[in-house]
Amino acid sequence: MEESPFVFPDPKPYRGRWHEVFGNTRPIYIEVGMGKGQFLTALAQLHPEINYIGIEKYSSVLVRALEKLEELRLPNLYLIRMDAEELTEVFAPEEVSLIYLNFSDPWPKDRHAKRRLTSAAYFDRYNQILIPEGRVEFKTDHQDLFSFSEASVLEAGWTLELSTRDLHHSPYAQGNVMTEYEERFSSMGNPICKLIASRNGTAGKSAKPPESESAAGEQRIE
Repeated sequence: MEESPFVFPDPKPYRGRWHEVFGNTRPIYIEVGMGKGQFLTALAQLHPEINYIGIEKYSSVLVRALEKLEELRLPNLYLIRMDAEELTEVFAPEEVSLIYLNFSDPWPKDRHAKRRLTSAAYFDRYNQILIPEGRVEFKTDHQDLFSFSEASVLEAGWTLELSTRDLHHSPYAQGNVMTEYEERFSSMGNPICKLIASRNGTAGKSAKPPESESAAGEQRIE
């Protein structure tokens, strides 16, 4: 895996240079905790005008995403094996345009709240790498985590642009690209929650999902 040209096992030397890696100045969207890669490989195929980076901590999971990428040979998608706590060491200020968080570990115990990827502490990290109009998109089926996340957005001083506790039956379902977990949990009857948070207070200017999904229609890509 570490010999693959699509994976960066030591990404820190590329901080501030990711546009050089892609060979263009197109926007960079990242997914933190990409799992097996279904969501991001789907987006990369649908949107060649966007650069994507998938971040996953566990090699055993990342290898599954790599298998898909090696087959597809997408020029606008790279993978990084790293812990999310190191985001500011890997990306420079204003280097990332959008961050996806999909079905993140809920860390249900209160003493582990700061480990949640939607904690105020993590929003501070996101704030340090996003462009001024940057956004975070978050999906989960975990109701308590979603409530926590909504509160964290406000605690961090961000703007909650969109929030729904039943995405698939909401006006925002159009353009939704489904993850592996999303397919599984929705098939079990679990409602899917989604929020979009912006760091510069653009609430009211856009109530639609970002172009990365809104142009695609709902997708189920294996």
